[in-house]
Amino acid sequence: MKKRFGLWLLLLLGIKVFAQDAAKIHQQAIMVDTHGDILYNQIKSGIDIGQLQSTGNFDLVRAKQGGLDVQVFSIWCDEKGGYDLANRQIDSLYSLIKRYPNRIALVNNAQDLQEAVKENKLAAMIGVEGGHMIENNLEKLEQLAKRGMIYLTLTWNNSTNWASSAAEESNQKVLSEKAGLTDFGKAVVRKLNTLGVMVDLSHVGERTFYDAIQTSTKPILVSHSCAYALNPVPRNLKDDQIKAVGKNGGVISLNFYSGFLDSTYNRKHRQFLEKHTEEFKQLSEKYGRSLAVDTLIALHPKEANEIRPSIELLVDHIDHIVKLIGVDHVGIGADFDGAESFPQGIDSVADFPKVTAALLKRGYKEADVKKILGGNFVRLLKANKGK
Repeated sequence: MKKRFGLWLLLLLGIKVFAQDAAKIHQQAIMVDTHGDILYNQIKSGIDIGQLQSTGNFDLVRAKQGGLDVQVFSIWCDEKGGYDLANRQIDSLYSLIKRYPNRIALVNNAQDLQEAVKENKLAAMIGVEGGHMIENNLEKLEQLAKRGMIYLTLTWNNSTNWASSAAEESNQKVLSEKAGLTDFGKAVVRKLNTLGVMVDLSHVGERTFYDAIQTSTKPILVSHSCAYALNPVPRNLKDDQIKAVGKNGGVISLNFYSGFLDSTYNRKHRQFLEKHTEEFKQLSEKYGRSLAVDTLIALHPKEANEIRPSIELLVDHIDHIVKLIGVDHVGIGADFDGAESFPQGIDSVADFPKVTAALLKRGYKEADVKKILGGNFVRLLKANKGK
């Protein structure tokens, strides 16, 4: 009996020490999230993300709780929006910073990022998700860069007339002979290189991916994608693409969305909606489809949680990329506020320490964990900005 009690005590002490080590490593690391769809929701709903929110995945309170040091705020709109809507979102970020100058600061290079972290402020950065927002105009691209854009995602799900998206290449809405970058698209990539703005290849089709990576003279970013080998959806990267990023010196930031991590999630999600068909129909008529999904999940949390993958699957995707191209090319791009489901236990930016613990549990060394959490992104930023 005493021997059994002693074993339990050692186990508990070991768990406690591990938790303390994980918390310390997380606190010491520069924690970077390269993609959060926060600003569109802020201007749509009028919420103040400087205060704790009961909905959504991000606010400054939970960011502090999760040890988040750097948030790249995604500037997003669908193909119906453009340059003006992009600037409205940037305006809303400027307004947030003006309201909370002691808690958040706008940065666009590694030196300012590190200074903000030293001052215990969230370093806010701007990523524009969709080349349609430059409206085929390099001057508008320059203006977005002047306002703080640190990366441009060449496409969203919609193609532009100069770059084809993964969604439209895969469903053949864009014919293969017209896929990829046009001469203007290559000029966009070269302009980004000149401005020190990272070329982001999440969302782009394979033809666009290879055209862009061959055109760019600087290492690229994939801001929120996963591994196709583990879940074959068009938004994820095939192994040859992953290897091309490694050869380029770029970074792939892992997306936390269940539908990109788990190959069984989409089927389970459809079954969940079908089980509540009538309720979902009524909610859709009242709120629209996207908000109806979120509302249905909130009404049936136990069922919704059961179809979410474990955090171990997120680490599996990290492992896959690391085995192909090494730990120097992996980051975190959670896509919070841009999807309805994330791994179990990962509900907001407050839960980022669980990622650190999962990486350590898998056997990653402290130095490598710090690279994944943010060190690799800082290196990439310096390579593009020159400082």
